[in-house]
Amino acid sequence: MTTASTTPAAAGTGARGPRIMFYSHDTFGLGHLRRSRALAGALTSANPDASALILTGSPVAGRFSFPTRVDHVRLPGVIKRTDGSYASRTMGMSIEETADLRAALIRSTVEQYDPDVLVADKEPTGFRGELMPALDLLKSRGRCKMVLGLRDVLDEPEVLAAEWERKHAVEATRDFYDEIWVYGPRSVYDPTAGLPFT
Repeated sequence: MTTASTTPAAAGTGARGPRIMFYSHDTFGLGHLRRSRALAGALTSANPDASALILTGSPVAGRFSFPTRVDHVRLPGVIKRTDGSYASRTMGMSIEETADLRAALIRSTVEQYDPDVLVADKEPTGFRGELMPALDLLKSRGRCKMVLGLRDVLDEPEVLAAEWERKHAVEATRDFYDEIWVYGPRSVYDPTAGLPFT
């Protein structure tokens, strides 16, 4: 796994400690949140001036303890139905309204927190494209290193290729992300197999 620079000098923010933001769409599973917590804890432990903020849709995020200088923002929850469609978890809103609300909250948090590094977990554009307004903002500012984090197994290559084409994820990865971190040895399994990356 390669690492993005988290030094204040590299971020161009003067004496301010580096800020690392993690985005994880999370519908229910704990894997995304646990991975983000572990990475945030490791990075802030390595640099005592660093802080981290995790954006998560996990409905159980508040039940976890977080490392020192690591906090989280809980996004409105969504659930995946048995037919593969999504619905708002509790708010009585349509999935489109919920996704729009989440996108606005993500962008606002990014604007206020002003991260030096953004690590997006698994979904380059976010749930239903909700990360795109924040990515546009960060790219326009030009100060944030953007990283796509991928677990070692995503799906069968042909399934993944079709999904990423539908979500325009390859284009987003090329346009916005500076690095891809793969969590696991590439020699065992390459999660980007089947995707048109060189």
